[in-house]
Amino acid sequence: MGTECGRERSGCRRTRLHFVILLLLWNTTSAQIRYSIQEELKIGTIVGNIAKDLGIDRGTLSDRNLRIVTGSKQDLFQVNERDGALFVNQRIDREELCGKSSPCHVNLKAVIENPLEMHHVTVEIVDVNDHSPSFPSKESRLEISESAMPGARFQLEGARDPDVGVNGLRLYKLSQNDHFRLEIEDLNENTKIPFLILQKSLDRETAPLHGLHLTALDGGNPHRSDTLNITVIVLDVNDNAPVCKQQKYTVILRENAPIGTFVVKVNASDLDAGANGEVTFAFGNKFNSHASELFDLDSKSGEIKVKGLVDFEDKQIYELNIRASDKGPVPLSTHCNVFVKVEDVNDNKPEIDVTSLSSSIRENAPPGTVVALMGVTDLDSGVNGQVVCTLAGDLPFDLKPSSEGNFYSLVTKSPLDRESVSQYDITVTAKDLGSPSLSSRKKIRVEISDINDNSPVFSESPYTLYMVENNAPGASMFTVSASDADEGENALVSYSLGQVSAGHSAASFLNINPDNGNIYALKSFDFETLKTFQFQVVAKDSGTPSLSSNVTVNVFILDQNDNAPVILSPVSANGSAEGLEEIPRNVNAGHSVAKVRAFDADIGYNAWLSFSLQHATDASLFSLERYTGQIRTLRSFTETDEAEQRLVIVVKDNGNVSLSATATVSIKAVEPKEAFAASDAKSAVQTEEENNVTFYLIITLSSVSALFLLSIIGLIVMQCSKPPDYSPKYSRDSNYADTSGNGTLCHSIQYRSGDKRYMLVGPRMSIGSAIVPGSHANTLMVPDHRNRTSGEVRSELFCFLVF
Repeated sequence: MGTECGRERSGCRRTRLHFVILLLLWNTTSAQIRYSIQEELKIGTIVGNIAKDLGIDRGTLSDRNLRIVTGSKQDLFQVNERDGALFVNQRIDREELCGKSSPCHVNLKAVIENPLEMHHVTVEIVDVNDHSPSFPSKESRLEISESAMPGARFQLEGARDPDVGVNGLRLYKLSQNDHFRLEIEDLNENTKIPFLILQKSLDRETAPLHGLHLTALDGGNPHRSDTLNITVIVLDVNDNAPVCKQQKYTVILRENAPIGTFVVKVNASDLDAGANGEVTFAFGNKFNSHASELFDLDSKSGEIKVKGLVDFEDKQIYELNIRASDKGPVPLSTHCNVFVKVEDVNDNKPEIDVTSLSSSIRENAPPGTVVALMGVTDLDSGVNGQVVCTLAGDLPFDLKPSSEGNFYSLVTKSPLDRESVSQYDITVTAKDLGSPSLSSRKKIRVEISDINDNSPVFSESPYTLYMVENNAPGASMFTVSASDADEGENALVSYSLGQVSAGHSAASFLNINPDNGNIYALKSFDFETLKTFQFQVVAKDSGTPSLSSNVTVNVFILDQNDNAPVILSPVSANGSAEGLEEIPRNVNAGHSVAKVRAFDADIGYNAWLSFSLQHATDASLFSLERYTGQIRTLRSFTETDEAEQRLVIVVKDNGNVSLSATATVSIKAVEPKEAFAASDAKSAVQTEEENNVTFYLIITLSSVSALFLLSIIGLIVMQCSKPPDYSPKYSRDSNYADTSGNGTLCHSIQYRSGDKRYMLVGPRMSIGSAIVPGSHANTLMVPDHRNRTSGEVRSELFCFLVF
């Protein structure tokens, strides 16, 4: 035929064979041409030459318009209009064109004009092995119960091969195994169904899975194939009971383990699968109900944990029966036992039980007196239960153990003194020997009863009272107070008066309240008469026998400004404080004219006198010294000055309410000769008068000074009997300084009494020194002006200042 064969020589031979057959059937008006080609030829491959096969001259083809006319398939083939060759125009897939139909023909119509002719062209598409058998999926899961009997059939999904004939699916092969074989069922030429036949019983516990390979092959040359991986899952049957890993578990658990503490895990396994192999745990029927309150069992994991208080003292060992069951339709179960041994820990404090107690014991109880009996117990065992008792602190008590060791007696070990400690809170400590050790304490209160072994004690000894004179009779002077360290009747104190100094009874001018110690003065005291005295107070308790003590009370009478100054000079014959002085008229300024002398029976500030000029005929002519009373001329007399000058002088003390007296001094200025004559006559008379006055004054002041000196000595003796600390009562006062001795203050000592502060003012001396009798300590002495250089007594003051 002269056509090209395409891909293979065998295809070309088949094409020529069909062409020879067509020539035999040829007629003049219509002819049918058959070609046979393989699928999947390249585009442009020559199928055959229509013009040649129809006998048409190639030279006339261009005029006769040769063409292929066919339905939708016309695009598969085209004809060359120049030479009449039929060629492949598109990809040709037999399976797409005909599927499983065989043979597969494509019918074409060749039309040629001049004259018009139509010829039928049939092209047979021959199958080639271009497809492999294929399974719908590469994996297949097949579930078979382990209870399946041998001979059971299990259909598998077959493979598909689009090719036909010998190129189609031809056979299956199963991989080598011990449990299955393969059977093929042919439904038709192109459909073959594989079946797995169970040859040997399955055991899931031995092999839960079986892997098989099913291979599908076609008949092409070379063969094409596909493989299906088959996984056979052996379904479980509940044919195995759970098995405990250990039939007996023994664990040690410390008592008082916290809730949630892990105890042990019970392990059990089941060879079955799924629910048949799922093991749950529960307490057995023989399980103690009390133990169920102490332990918790996890039904899934088998863990046992503490859920209550595990107490060694309650029980030392617990036996737990555990049932392990699977979840099969008919559950299978087994049992195992857990023995929990409780280990003792030191969790119990010793307990102290006081069996006998003397709530009160006399303070004169001898050492060894039994106060209490007590027993000690500890619920723990071993060293945890061994107890030692001790006393806390340094106490006059001791613990004596009994021979059994768990009883103790509390006894005194030294003398007791209720006044030091009236009661004891005794702490008994019981401590065990565990590690760490535990202890407990018991407080025992022991009251110490009183005996009358203490005398009353005064708050001060001696008492010193400073009392202002002119007190109201019957008024309270002050209060003494005594305390008794005993209690009850033994501490009830009553007061009474003892002897006064010089042996006089205090009952004549003092009284005391026996219940509270208030002391009352029955008369008014006068400082100028009585400056100091002392008496005793007796304090007595009500015990049997009673005890008493004495205290001395030193009373010092303080001065009040109740005496006005007394003018000593000038004094007239009729006793009035008036005097006449004659001086020469030619005296110069500063000439001493006269001196006013005065006396105050009081002391201190009350006796501190000052002089002032109340009236003067000529104030510019004379001056008056404030503290000495000395009258001097301020200037010389002039012719215009009056010959007689009159001075009125006021003498005041320094009391809070000052008292005063006045003196009148008349001064007459005379010619020098007259003055000297008058002076001699007057001096003779005045000397005798002054000597008498001075004598009596010295006797009076010496008596007063002697009494005051005794008071001072008594005060010093009392102060010396105390610790030598003078700072609280006495202090130096820097406001007073030593002066020229003309009557001003030169020394002071301050002291306090109650809410008042006193200051002693006098000559400078040490605290321990005494005032010499006759020193006129409370008198302003005015010596005779005629004996000024040899007989003048230095004036001094001793004052009490009250603030």
